[in-house]
Amino acid sequence: MHGYGSNPEAMLRLTVAAVEPNCVVASLRGPNQHYLAATPAGDEVGYNWGTRRHAELNIRLHHRIVRAAAAELRRRFSIPARRTMLMGFSQPVGLNYRLIGTYPEEAGGVVGICGGVPKDWEEDKYAQIAAPILHISRSEDEFFPAEVAQGFPDRLHKHASDVEFHLLPGTHRFPSKAAPILRKWMRRVFGES
Repeated sequence: MHGYGSNPEAMLRLTVAAVEPNCVVASLRGPNQHYLAATPAGDEVGYNWGTRRHAELNIRLHHRIVRAAAAELRRRFSIPARRTMLMGFSQPVGLNYRLIGTYPEEAGGVVGICGGVPKDWEEDKYAQIAAPILHISRSEDEFFPAEVAQGFPDRLHKHASDVEFHLLPGTHRFPSKAAPILRKWMRRVFGES
């Protein structure tokens, strides 16, 4: 899932380049749109997964969209949930953690790139998660600074026993060096096939 102001086409391109070639990849569009340019003549549209103002509604909508899309893909391609991976860049990372903490049977793995851990993650409202988590942060991320991101593994361990964390150099962008890390993690979690 793409970050705030991006689109599914950009995330699809980045994801397909980062995963093994035999993967089925679906890139979902955030349900909210907005103009990216600050001028009235600007017509480039970006999408997002919601705002803090209506957080609970946006969380429920994200869960409904992702669960419906995952169910359709599993049905269409005969993919069991344990071979499904949730991957998000930036804004949907925390939403995906909330989803897997609420519906732990939905995926066999979760990948978060340049995103955060929900503020309420330590609460007992989330279930224990069997799905392994791969979290990749950036050292110069302007939204999730390294000193904050370095605490993510300990926080994620509150509900997940299998957490792998990497801090790569760079700013808040999808890291090109993530592909080898992601592929190695996928082979460990899902096997060679």
